[in-house]
Amino acid sequence: MLIRDVEVAGRGRADVRVEGGLIAEIGRGLPGPADVDGRGGALLPGLHDHHVHLMAMAAEAASVPVGPADVRGRAGLAAALRSGAPGEWVRAVGYYESVAGDLDRTALDALVPDRPVRVQHRSGTMWFLNTLALRAAGLDSADGRLWREDQRLRTLLPPVRLDLADVGRRAARRGVTGFTNADPHPADGLAQTLSALPQRLLVMGVDPPVKLLLDDRTLPAPSDLAATVTGLRPRPVAVHCVTRVQLLVTLLALEEAGPVAGDRIEHGSVIPAETLPWLRRLGVAVVTQPHFPVERAEAYATDVHPDDRPHLYRCQSLVAAGIPVAAGTDAPYGTPDPWAVMRAAVARDDGEGVMPGTALRLFLGNPHRPHRPRQVAVGSPADLCLLHVPLRAALDALTADVVRAAYVRGRPITE
Repeated sequence: MLIRDVEVAGRGRADVRVEGGLIAEIGRGLPGPADVDGRGGALLPGLHDHHVHLMAMAAEAASVPVGPADVRGRAGLAAALRSGAPGEWVRAVGYYESVAGDLDRTALDALVPDRPVRVQHRSGTMWFLNTLALRAAGLDSADGRLWREDQRLRTLLPPVRLDLADVGRRAARRGVTGFTNADPHPADGLAQTLSALPQRLLVMGVDPPVKLLLDDRTLPAPSDLAATVTGLRPRPVAVHCVTRVQLLVTLLALEEAGPVAGDRIEHGSVIPAETLPWLRRLGVAVVTQPHFPVERAEAYATDVHPDDRPHLYRCQSLVAAGIPVAAGTDAPYGTPDPWAVMRAAVARDDGEGVMPGTALRLFLGNPHRPHRPRQVAVGSPADLCLLHVPLRAALDALTADVVRAAYVRGRPITE
């Protein structure tokens, strides 16, 4: 494939030839007929979403949205959950307490007594089931709250129709050519199932790194976590850290076990300022969601402890401290659009906003070393994002509207 007249970073406008899935030549006036006329648009490495949950994304399309932006109050929630036929299963996602307060079996029975209902909390950590759903699944739960039970629920609840091809198409139109699937306990055969996507995939737990999920209620001692990490070596680990104490335990454990290239902190939801030198010394990358303080500003203003608010989802301070940093959308628990993440990362007014070029680079990293930017260079994989406009205009807009086409191994994946 020969792409004619594209803007290549640091080279001005040039032609790019792709052979065997790799970039073979870059230069002006390359011989041969053009397969694509770039018309001066920028040619970038394809975007890589460094933290996403692909099966949940596919399931979301077959679910009823009941988040704060979708419904309001118990009447609105009841109407949304009654959208299907009586007796049919209802799967709802995105619930947060600001919609209609605390949710449990009794509350769901009062709202929807005539069909089995399961509702997922926005965090992805909790399912709420009404009495009919619990009976149908053969579950015994007094309050209908099932925390971190996804593995068991997969075997007990009816399957959901998944359209992974649609997930791939939507992502391709945003210029996404790769995903890191961050499920903590990948189901058997997950990598094969996800191969239906046209994007390149890194599946944690199948490919390195190994994801370690921490929760405050079951938090190990630092020495115990260090022993777990040591037992996994030489593989790198990606440790889920969404609280201050989880981060501190992780840093102590990595100090004891010794970090290796590819170790990651996932989320880094709360990173106290005094830990920045520690993170830099360990050289551990932080894969964060810089858009969450914008997307969830109202909830964070009331639900996050005041001592933690100045330390939420750091971005600019990580960059300034020389700490490796990249971004993932965490979809479906956040927007699936990397460009929206970039806009939010730039727009933050809490001192953590970054420049547009920095925001873009959060999604240009190598899947295994997410902070190391990929380049449009001879010998590099031809996983590419072609824009309608030059890079400067794209950085001004930071919208998926600038994406013209996406290529994986030199083959187009956009329609």
